[in-house]
Amino acid sequence: MNIQLRPPGLSYVTQAAEGLQRRLWTVAEIEAMVVAGIIDDGERFGLIDGEAVPKHKRSLQHEVIRGSLVAWWMKGREARFHIACMTPFRLNASSFLEPDFVFFASKTKLADLKPSNALFAVEVADTSLRYDTDRKATLYAAHGVCELWIINAETLQTHIFTKPSADGYLERRLIEPDVVLAPRFAPEIAVKMGELPLF
Repeated sequence: MNIQLRPPGLSYVTQAAEGLQRRLWTVAEIEAMVVAGIIDDGERFGLIDGEAVPKHKRSLQHEVIRGSLVAWWMKGREARFHIACMTPFRLNASSFLEPDFVFFASKTKLADLKPSNALFAVEVADTSLRYDTDRKATLYAAHGVCELWIINAETLQTHIFTKPSADGYLERRLIEPDVVLAPRFAPEIAVKMGELPLF
């Protein structure tokens, strides 16, 4: 939030209204508050069913893995798809997430990116691993994201989710770092996490 509007030392999170109804925010309202300067443009959070949820702090290892994947995938990227990094990904009118990567067809403009035309999403997780593989994965599935990877930044194991449904992904596999991973839509950008050149 804009620090000029907040008393010093006031927490950015609360559970004071636990169990009570809360106001549902829309993506459009949040975007308008960013434009107006009420919410700082650099503040990291997701909007899940209308509730603003602060993002976990990223570790150095998280950034090393993310940066290394950027370099690897940009090297192997074909002109037929784009990669958005840590961009607000709108799931519906009241939910957005900020995945580490979203792949989408080159004919699609970023402004038109939505779950139905996303080819593949990737989250790199450390302290947020349980949340990412549970609540967040369920959200991606419920909105129809066809393939999701969640990479454990510490162990380099990868949770692969496919076959989305309203209740979650129907297929989930845990892949060890010494196994080649290839997204279904683009096998040419396969990666073996255990051999990924790290920064």
